[in-house]
Amino acid sequence: MRLHKEGFKVLVWFVPISLVILLLILRLWPSLSIFHYLLFTLLLAMNVWAIAFFRLPSRKVNLGLNHVLSAADGKVVVIEEVFENEFFKEKRIQVSVFMSPFNVHVNWYPFDGKVSYSKYHPGKFLVAYHPKSSELNERTSIVVERADGKAIMMRQIAGMLARRIVFNAKMGAQAKQGEEFGMIRFGSRVDFFLPLDAKIEVKLGQHVRGQQTVIATL
Repeated sequence: MRLHKEGFKVLVWFVPISLVILLLILRLWPSLSIFHYLLFTLLLAMNVWAIAFFRLPSRKVNLGLNHVLSAADGKVVVIEEVFENEFFKEKRIQVSVFMSPFNVHVNWYPFDGKVSYSKYHPGKFLVAYHPKSSELNERTSIVVERADGKAIMMRQIAGMLARRIVFNAKMGAQAKQGEEFGMIRFGSRVDFFLPLDAKIEVKLGQHVRGQQTVIATL
């Protein structure tokens, strides 16, 4: 288990601010009380949570030529047929994985291929499980296409708490199954737009793990 590089960017100011607050409280109210212990516990819990949020697990990738692996840890909240109007312009099966603030928020490529489309969209910050968040929230859309023409879109969606999407998927880049392509900070969602003939391997409410759970079989 390692700390993601994005975590260092947050902790470099998060920890010092916590220490300043702690020292300021001790200076203004030097006599220890239940208030002090509650504050100490809260600051400690916040720092532990921040470290846990940016954890980067070491996992064995569930490699498979026709496997579409989950790009994120979380819970399946949507499985439905929709019309994808940004890139494919056709009906697709949408599978959405919601990430709570306690999940690992790193995102990984679901299968090998080439990044044929990558675009960032500014937008709102509705709660990530809101039905319209896929179209209205701040998001990125990434399409990975295999040599045989099979392609899926992944959409990283910022939530009410998520205020930063990190993605490294550049058009023309090679995508390797299980390799990291980005992350979303604090409570968010990843949508998959799959071909209609894909065999869905998950159920609503199921908890999935990035790099390991097979979302669908092509």
